[in-house]
Amino acid sequence: VQLVESGGGLVQPGGSLRLSCVASGFTVSSYYMRWVRQAPGKGLEWVSEIWSDASKTYYTDSVKGRFTISRDNAKNTVYLQMNSLKSEDTALYYCETQLGGTKIRGQGTQVTVSS
Repeated sequence: VQLVESGGGLVQPGGSLRLSCVASGFTVSSYYMRWVRQAPGKGLEWVSEIWSDASKTYYTDSVKGRFTISRDNAKNTVYLQMNSLKSEDTALYYCETQLGGTKIRGQGTQVTVSS
């Protein structure tokens, strides 16, 4: 069971990035999937979540209207489209899920928003 994030990088304020999270060993459509982030010197922050049936998505207030979570079942991949990026979005972004009683999290992808 593994989650592998990619798509991070350095972007100017106002720019966009799309993060990808490829799952192996389980089917993303069977579980909720989350994106969380950790800014330098801060704790882990929940960012967004998509239900297993994709019927509902949720976002923390600071990213509403700018970020979109989605899923491609055929690719067993979850995405986070990030638009209108701000410096405060700078963080290490992880995708995670919970299989039974075990939380699974990837290694993260760094997003840096700076001019």
